[in-house]
Amino acid sequence: MDRENTSLFAEDEDIDAVRAAAKHCRACPLWRDATQVVFGEGPEHASLMLVGEQPGDKEDIAGKPFVGPAGQMLDRALADAGIERHKAYVTGAVKHFKFAQRGKVRLHQKPNTGEIKACRPWLLRERALVKPKLIVALGATAAQSLFGKATPVGKTRGRILALDDGAKVLVTIHPAYLLRVNDADKEPEYKRFVADLKLAVPFAHGKRAA
Repeated sequence: MDRENTSLFAEDEDIDAVRAAAKHCRACPLWRDATQVVFGEGPEHASLMLVGEQPGDKEDIAGKPFVGPAGQMLDRALADAGIERHKAYVTGAVKHFKFAQRGKVRLHQKPNTGEIKACRPWLLRERALVKPKLIVALGATAAQSLFGKATPVGKTRGRILALDDGAKVLVTIHPAYLLRVNDADKEPEYKRFVADLKLAVPFAHGKRAA
């Protein structure tokens, strides 16, 4: 585990204790405007971990990851790839919703490097406790948090890479991208996303990749 994380947690903590501790995090200013911490959920020893960017408006209200439109897109793609979401541990690189208020609407804003770094110890602890066989980085923010540096999705997408500690990571797009892409590209981009997720199937089923 990264040294930056070791001083924050007791070695005998479980995922519920870490989830409870995260509610009191004040490592960056995002907690001030967000409704609540949105921590990861799923089996504590899942073979597959899915890491997104941050909560959106729906997730911030519900307190659960990937329950909004992007989450529905993810659910559909996982099902088409042959992966059961309830067997995966699903979380975000950043645990508080970052937004700009425009009237009654809260518009998503991308977390900056400082906010990603401030939240990284929580993701490291989730990784250490869950010990997944494969982590799927959904988008650039997730990849940056996992690798500890900017990691362009275009150059790493669809490949299974190794972190410094040997953990395996599959990089792909964030499903929210599929909500923004123009209609002509939507279906081919969706199929490509499903093809990326299919690379995770051997790990999701608790098997080693060939």
